[in-house]
Amino acid sequence: MNPGEAQEAKTLLLQQNDQYRQLADQHHQLDHRLNELSDKHYLSNTEQVEEAMLKKRKLALKDRMEAIARDYLVAHSRAS
Repeated sequence: MNPGEAQEAKTLLLQQNDQYRQLADQHHQLDHRLNELSDKHYLSNTEQVEEAMLKKRKLALKDRMEAIARDYLVAHSRAS
């Protein structure tokens, strides 16, 4: 999948696929919270654990979104 095809698939999926859109929303929420934590000069132990967990969850969401996009491209390349 080249970058142009991937971006096009992601744009279409955001418009047409509820699951992909929900994952993207969750990814954005996690990103927002991580930005809040990174703006702090000092993180408590609890916040450090939260930050690590958020990063793992965000990466897992991104992996699921990439898999959906890859499956979409495979399915639509066969149809062409």
